[in-house]
Amino acid sequence: MVETEKDMLASTTVAILGLGLMGGSLALALRGHCRHMIAIDPDSSTVSKARELNIVHQVFEEPGEQLSKADVLILAAPVRAIISLIHELPRLHSGSPVVMDLGSTKTQIMEAMKTLPKRFDPIGGHPMCGKEKSSLQYAQRELYMGAPFVLTPLGRTSIRARGIAAQIVKTVGGVPLWTEHKTHDRWTAATSHLPYIIANSLACMTQNEAAALIGPGFRSTSRLAGSSTQMMMDILVTNRSNIINNLQNFGNHLDLIQKCLVDEDYGALERLLAQGTSNYNQLMNHSEIQDAGECK
Repeated sequence: MVETEKDMLASTTVAILGLGLMGGSLALALRGHCRHMIAIDPDSSTVSKARELNIVHQVFEEPGEQLSKADVLILAAPVRAIISLIHELPRLHSGSPVVMDLGSTKTQIMEAMKTLPKRFDPIGGHPMCGKEKSSLQYAQRELYMGAPFVLTPLGRTSIRARGIAAQIVKTVGGVPLWTEHKTHDRWTAATSHLPYIIANSLACMTQNEAAALIGPGFRSTSRLAGSSTQMMMDILVTNRSNIINNLQNFGNHLDLIQKCLVDEDYGALERLLAQGTSNYNQLMNHSEIQDAGECK
């Protein structure tokens, strides 16, 4: 009898390496759907919290012999930590596991995955969701619900790995979106990484004296400034060229707006603002259509 994707996950031992917001939320969402689930996190307080919440069957501070029993390894750490883990996997696991990551940038991670011995079965992943708070205490079972979940296979990625990855995404409530890793990094530079830089810059240049007049507009626009600096440094460094291109384009657009104000060219200013509103509506409409199509 052919094993279905559901059967594959139900008979699988999953190891999650990293129990921050993303790894912890994934563990909560996968609980009860895997044969066995273990987790590894170097932070002792995180390990204690995971045991207190009983979100996995076993949790450790260091990868040991239990790791080699896992059929699927999910790397849920900051990007550069994921790359380091990938290089350590041949020493840490003696079997032939599926290796999946949750990293926010993909190109350098996928290049590292290419170097894994042939016995490993790699596939990239990035759930397009999250919060500006990144620790286990903010993890929630519904975090992935309805969110696009990018999957970036390599040429060597097997049908088995694709099936397991897709089933993991569906089990946690995500919407699988298959794409190439370089395309992912180009898109997220505009939709995720540039918004963080804008939010951080806005928070940085706003004087404390203005705090009394902070309303929902400032709060929603600057929210991403509260993100983990370590996490965002990894993202900015590993997607540097795409982010530079977007910063240059954004800066050019800001220069146009500034010129309109300096020259008191309010007709041109209104046209620029109308263009932004129109593009915003098109982007939101396209996103809603895509979501509806994926949910059919």
